[in-house]
Amino acid sequence: MSAVWRAARAAVKRRRLQTCVIGLVVLCSTTTVLLGLALLTAASAPFDGAFSHQRGAHTVAAFDLTKASRPQLAQTARRPGVQAAAGPFGQAVLEMPEDWLWMSAGSLSVVGRADPDGPVDRIRLLEGRWATAPGEIVVSWPVDGTPGPGRLGTRLKARGAPTLTVVGFATSMSKSAGAWVSPEQIDQLRPATAQMLYRFTDAATDQQLRTGLTTATAGLPAGSLTTAQSYLTIKRAFAAQADAYLPFMTLFGVLGLLVSVLIVGNVVSGAVVSGHRHIGVLKSLGFTPNQVVAVYLTMVSVPAVIGCVIGTLIGNAVAAPLLRVAFSGIETGSASIGIGWWPSVLCLVGMPALVVVAALIPAVRAHRLSAAQAITAGSAPRTGRGLRAQRRLGGTRLPRPVSLGLGQPFARPGRSLLTMAAIVLGVATVTLTTGLTSTMVAYGNAGKGDGTARVDVQSGSPAAGRTASELSDRQIEQRLRSLPGADRVTARALTKVRLAGYTQTVFANFYRGDTQDLASEIVKGRWPAGAGEAAAGPAFLSQHGLSVGDRVTVQLNGKQTPVTIVGELMEGNAQALDSNWRTLARLDSTMQAAEYTVRLARDADARRYITAVEATDPALRPALRRSDDTATTTVVGFASVFTVLLTVVAALGVFNTVLLNIRERRRDLGMLKSIGMTPRQVMTMTVSSVAALGLAGGLLGIPLGIVAHRLVVDHVGVISFPESMKQVWHLPQLAALIVAGVTIAVLGALIPARSAARLTIAEVLHNE
Repeated sequence: MSAVWRAARAAVKRRRLQTCVIGLVVLCSTTTVLLGLALLTAASAPFDGAFSHQRGAHTVAAFDLTKASRPQLAQTARRPGVQAAAGPFGQAVLEMPEDWLWMSAGSLSVVGRADPDGPVDRIRLLEGRWATAPGEIVVSWPVDGTPGPGRLGTRLKARGAPTLTVVGFATSMSKSAGAWVSPEQIDQLRPATAQMLYRFTDAATDQQLRTGLTTATAGLPAGSLTTAQSYLTIKRAFAAQADAYLPFMTLFGVLGLLVSVLIVGNVVSGAVVSGHRHIGVLKSLGFTPNQVVAVYLTMVSVPAVIGCVIGTLIGNAVAAPLLRVAFSGIETGSASIGIGWWPSVLCLVGMPALVVVAALIPAVRAHRLSAAQAITAGSAPRTGRGLRAQRRLGGTRLPRPVSLGLGQPFARPGRSLLTMAAIVLGVATVTLTTGLTSTMVAYGNAGKGDGTARVDVQSGSPAAGRTASELSDRQIEQRLRSLPGADRVTARALTKVRLAGYTQTVFANFYRGDTQDLASEIVKGRWPAGAGEAAAGPAFLSQHGLSVGDRVTVQLNGKQTPVTIVGELMEGNAQALDSNWRTLARLDSTMQAAEYTVRLARDADARRYITAVEATDPALRPALRRSDDTATTTVVGFASVFTVLLTVVAALGVFNTVLLNIRERRRDLGMLKSIGMTPRQVMTMTVSSVAALGLAGGLLGIPLGIVAHRLVVDHVGVISFPESMKQVWHLPQLAALIVAGVTIAVLGALIPARSAARLTIAEVLHNE
């Protein structure tokens, strides 16, 4: 074994360049694959872990207490298929008349529970203590981290309810309530519904959840079940933004894996094939066939393991900020977002195994060669096919170095096909990135109109500790329109409402005024103009099982009105829908706008307009809107990183192919130089040998990249791209992409070509 290790170590030292190529290819490939797997595991594993730890409810159900009694509801816990249950808990809805803490005015779902523990939905207390007496309330904290003790003691005054003091903040992975009070307090609020929390034996799919709930509630009076919330809906909402990145991250991961397989196989098998003479020497020294195989497997495994370890470390380092961006603004509750352990283990085990398998096939061939056969094989490959191709090309008008170079790939067709396949995938990646960049730039510019400035103006709120404006919202809107520089003004009221049949409350934006910019973001249907109409983004519609044309009932302040979804937004908050002032009048005619968006005229001075607003009313807080291109920056940034990695890997594959060809044809190079071929002609011949592969790779890779682009943009769950943003391909752009394949090939061939050109005749022929 020591002899095998010494021989392998000597081969590694002697073939430093080849060793570095193998290590770099594995490093880049490992980083690419690890990044693709990181987001895949982060989109579900953190939720599953936290949900299981808190014994989250598979279904949160609410029942009408006028139709089903509490003892009847308690009996459902013993029905077949129910693994565990908690409740019934009294449930009431408080209507908050103005902004409170960090939340908007509107509906707040409150549940009465004696303690945060239990067999289902164990509430995690973040600050303070649990509400144990009347007049106390624990509020659900909807964002990451903890609120800090400074907010404890806040007094909440809901419409028609006693004042409640905040004694704690908590979080629930089941999203079972917006706040919790003691059972005594909930009885004083006269709850109309009761909440049951279920965990079912079979709960992997929506159908299993529906079946379990139907079985559990089979003995209850008809119509007693009012709402039912599935944990799968919450899980999809948890990963909604991350899922937006998953299609292209997964695709880049697959591309990276394919390129890795091709290039690693090409590099490693080439290293073994080019070492036939070395194999013969080893066998003549007494190495057994198995020892020879072991030498070559060790020789390629050492740089592969080093590259894999470094690539894993880099991938983990890059994945951390990647996941922070992917989950920014998402309510994660007690879930800890991280990359997980299995992608790193998979890469650490899988990539070296891939290298060993790639080396094993040609090494087994070397296993069968006798010492005499291996030594006499020399370094030159069988050139029959290559010579025939060169003779045919020599009869054309092509320069002789070009015709000689174009015929070289036919000498090693297997190696050439692997190299071309890597170039095809490299060009497909560049094409995909180009299309994604064009689409995301168009998306980032949507709604910006002609590029004029926009100013957001907020009015003061006494609940937030700010001076309230003495003007009504209508007067504020009129005042903003009258100031010099104003072009369009849109007023917005924000509140939380309940949707009939759904447990969780949602945000509702009600707009008034000039809504042309908002209407421009509709990709399906139209902007809601009449009473009882609304629009929402694709994430909201998906999570609530809605589509354009469906109708829901919106409830606020004890009133309700049917609302028809008449439009789908290009993008939108997954927890909000948009409507108009006429719909708001049906629910609450006293609510006023709290925010105004002013679009300035083309030549207006934004700073001067802001100063004028501040001088008009100290209670108004204007701010210049900054363009938020986070999604565009994220997608383009990720795509660019993957493109660079895959392009480098593909170029390294070309580099290795040219390097092996030069080593195998050193005798031919010496003969050509001896009859007058100049260094420049040697470079031309060497570069030409892969330029044709690059051109063919470009022609094949472009359609593949276009298909991949359409596949990605059609499956981004939180954005619905209009067709105009998908049709991004133009003739000059496609022509440049064809050149990309040639560029990858030339960049990979340039260094070994220069090395070949500098070789002297004596140095080349000394090889023999």
